[in-house]
Amino acid sequence: MHGPPVSGGAVVSRVMLVGQAPGDKEPFLQRPFAWTAGKTLFRWFAEHTGVSEDGFRERVYIAAVCRCFPGKNPRGGDRVPDPEEIGRCSVWLEAEIRLLDPQLIIPVGKLAITRFLSFSKLTEVIGDRFRIEVGGARRDVIPLPHPSGASTWHRGEPGRSLTARALEQIRSHPAFKRIVDPCA
Repeated sequence: MHGPPVSGGAVVSRVMLVGQAPGDKEPFLQRPFAWTAGKTLFRWFAEHTGVSEDGFRERVYIAAVCRCFPGKNPRGGDRVPDPEEIGRCSVWLEAEIRLLDPQLIIPVGKLAITRFLSFSKLTEVIGDRFRIEVGGARRDVIPLPHPSGASTWHRGEPGRSLTARALEQIRSHPAFKRIVDPCA
């Protein structure tokens, strides 16, 4: 793993987005989802929820399974953190969940989703809301696929429709509605 660690900043929110790990650009830009995958992710939120990237970053706490860039995969793309690295970083994510007490967790990508749910195919989890025990409390989890340019899952069917359904689930979730319009 290569530092420095990347953080979404000090945002107090009942909604938490959990990514896999920063890419190679994020440590220099000092914010998660700051490059290609972020452009896609924030476009999804703007189109489906009406929340811009700046608005999202101001209202949603952004965490990650691992805080540091795991390095490049010799076969291309970024290396997936191994179980030992994930275990060493898990204390941070667990503490953030206990401190923020989110009502809604949005894991992005297979690695992040597996921190909360067991599944074998994305079609089993994308587009649905799950009520599970996390950090000593029942919380809603609505997974999203990884918006990476290397992933084609969200560009074809059924990925495109399931992603849209997941974003609608997020948009209509009471915790998300409250951060978008606190008076609602």
